[in-house]
Amino acid sequence: MMTHLDITTKPLSDSVHEEPDIVIEGGILITMVDGEGPIDPARVCVNKNRIIDIQVMDEAFSFPASAEIIDASGCIIMPGLINSHCHTPMTLFRGAADDLPLREWLDDKIFPMESEHLRPETVYWGSLLGCLEMIASGTTSFMDGYFFEDDTVQAVHRSGLRAHLAQGVIDFPAPGIPDPAENLIKGTEFIEKWAGFSDLISPGLFCHSPSTCSAKTLRGAAEISKDFSLPLQIHLSETSDEVDEIIKKTGQRPVHFLNKLGILDEGLVAAHAVHLTRDEIELLAERGVKIVHVPESNMKLSSGAARIAEMISLGMKVGLGTDGCASNNDLDLFQEMDTAAKLGKVSTGNPVSMEARTVLKMATSWGGAVLGIEQEVGTIEKGKKADIIVVDLQGPHLVPLYNPFSSLVYSATGADVRDVIVDGRILLRNRGFQTLDPDEIMKKVRALTSTFALKA
Repeated sequence: MMTHLDITTKPLSDSVHEEPDIVIEGGILITMVDGEGPIDPARVCVNKNRIIDIQVMDEAFSFPASAEIIDASGCIIMPGLINSHCHTPMTLFRGAADDLPLREWLDDKIFPMESEHLRPETVYWGSLLGCLEMIASGTTSFMDGYFFEDDTVQAVHRSGLRAHLAQGVIDFPAPGIPDPAENLIKGTEFIEKWAGFSDLISPGLFCHSPSTCSAKTLRGAAEISKDFSLPLQIHLSETSDEVDEIIKKTGQRPVHFLNKLGILDEGLVAAHAVHLTRDEIELLAERGVKIVHVPESNMKLSSGAARIAEMISLGMKVGLGTDGCASNNDLDLFQEMDTAAKLGKVSTGNPVSMEARTVLKMATSWGGAVLGIEQEVGTIEKGKKADIIVVDLQGPHLVPLYNPFSSLVYSATGADVRDVIVDGRILLRNRGFQTLDPDEIMKKVRALTSTFALKA
């Protein structure tokens, strides 16, 4: 039996005042709290939207008749995964523009498809499909940036997921914002409209990149984000061509350019961050910038391998993201963890680099830090929000089980997720969706995308 000495074993009535609404028991608990090992067998008690008790399950207890008991025997109980960078509605373009370099992929395929096919209805249903996929594969929180983001808010609210949703900002005509001069005006309106709408959803801004947003736009977006105490998202140094373009335009590498603009701080969330020098990495660490590793998209577009081990060695808490389904082509963070670990080893030539527990932190507790909600989610602790998943260990690829951390990173996939709870609400029960109708969503997306004319 794997246990941790700080876990209470007192009867429930002695250890808490509230009675549980949900009890998850019988499985191996991975809390993701630093220094804590697995607890086996464990019991996790939830009241409303918070965890009220964690116990070693060594004897029977009596619970209110109204409590829902989730038998997690033969499973792992763990924090819900956090996808720190995605473009959820891009499920619409899954498989539509594969095997291309980034600029050709973006300029010749993705931007034209977005211009022709994105509208509120398609974004809404594409977002629902993304939520469906994330729930099914154990993601409970995510950070998104795209266009027509009002409709993504509506879809995410319907799903019950937790998310930071950002209106896309770019300095040329974009879906929903034909006049680039209005991008920050529309972005501010988006924030004002949705701020306080839901405890699970926060709004924000997403500047596409330093090569597609002017210095004025970047400064303006940063100022707006600071005014509302919200993070600002950006793509940073994704390709060597992008870096060369910024150097040619500004005389500086991208990180130094952003530093000169005064927007490098703990509120900036930078995805990709592939082509960085050591001094750029050190400057990002010094300024407290949040980095999101997106390994599968980087590999597929041949963008390169980010120097994540160096960033972590400097104390940076790096998050993990999938990017959009047009460049991944899925939203499965379990597969992303496996890829992150293996790419980290092969890119450094060090098999010890990016070990399983570290990568699992990127998808849980460190992801919470990237989203700025680490005090609420990312670990399973008393008082924290009840964002919890149950991973089924009955598949042959998960037998035998020696190290739960290694099995989760190297063997498990999203298809092994059995139950998902967000904010104390069950979204997936025995692989059955509780808030969304998968047949309705997939049928609608198939119908919508059947009209998409893909140019050769």
